[in-house]
Amino acid sequence: MKKEKRYRIADVAKHAGVSEATVSVVLNNRVGDAIRVSEETQQRVWDAVRALDYVPNPSARNLARGRNNLIAVFTFESIFPIDSRNFYYPFLIGIEEEAAVQGYDLLLSTAASDPEMHGHIYGRGANRLKLADGAVLLGHAVDRSEITRLLAEDFPFVYVGRRESSGDDISYAAGDYVEATRQVLEYLFAHEHERLAYLGSSEQTEATRDRFTGFVQAHEQHHISMQPELFWRGDADSLTVEKFHEFYHAGATGFIAENDQIALRVFEIARILNLRCPEDFSLAVLGDPLSIMETRYSWTTFKIPRREMGAEAMRLLIKMLSGKSHDPLPYRSVLQCQFVPGNTVSVAKKE
Repeated sequence: MKKEKRYRIADVAKHAGVSEATVSVVLNNRVGDAIRVSEETQQRVWDAVRALDYVPNPSARNLARGRNNLIAVFTFESIFPIDSRNFYYPFLIGIEEEAAVQGYDLLLSTAASDPEMHGHIYGRGANRLKLADGAVLLGHAVDRSEITRLLAEDFPFVYVGRRESSGDDISYAAGDYVEATRQVLEYLFAHEHERLAYLGSSEQTEATRDRFTGFVQAHEQHHISMQPELFWRGDADSLTVEKFHEFYHAGATGFIAENDQIALRVFEIARILNLRCPEDFSLAVLGDPLSIMETRYSWTTFKIPRREMGAEAMRLLIKMLSGKSHDPLPYRSVLQCQFVPGNTVSVAKKE
């Protein structure tokens, strides 16, 4: 069977009697004040396109403009979030949906990992994300210098989640954890809890700092004194029966857990001490579950708009790549979380 001829831009130029550069200008809609092509010449180009049944190569067109309509999605986690139970999975769904709307393809990056299974952008000194026009980043970089290098290279990227830098120049789509935590505290105060124990994660990130900021702001706004002796940080397994017992007998009527792993540990200890929630103490969790363990409780918590954050990160990145916005970088969106009353808070038990 004779192979059908595939015409090139040179064939269109020859058929229309113009240069290849003129054909490129017309096909890529770049005719304007800076580049002038008469209407008659434009018509000859389009007539040639129809006569030859010329189909532009989208990859070639995009590469000619320095673009290939490809967005990298990179996670610093050891395993890419493809399991629906993974905390990061809804972010990925939002990214994918918005990419489809905007006409972009995604490159899921599985960049090099170190012996401790932390993802790295740079391998052998090269930026692995440069196959794409830009990137959406997930997770926490163990080596912050990689983010600094991306900024120095002017490589377009947007983070899912608030991220700090020395120049305060990282673009991101984040959840408003400060306000969400403040709303949780408002609910506890409305239930007459004024002595609250704060059980924080050992991991210090922008997200944990935002949660603690909300905790502090709520106390200040209600002129309620915080009790530093009721603050604790550590891994869930390191929360001891003795420490919880100490807080409970120091008058703590409510406990704030930064994540549900700590909250589940609280329930283990409560069973040992024969205490019930919310009859004997109240408990609130600052955000969606990280674990997949089932519990009969519906947490008093807030839902993080993870799907929406992923989509918004993609929109910010495409805005950055378009070059049409006159807004100064960085681009940022902070999305509202949804308060969930749950069933783990009741009116404070009075002595």
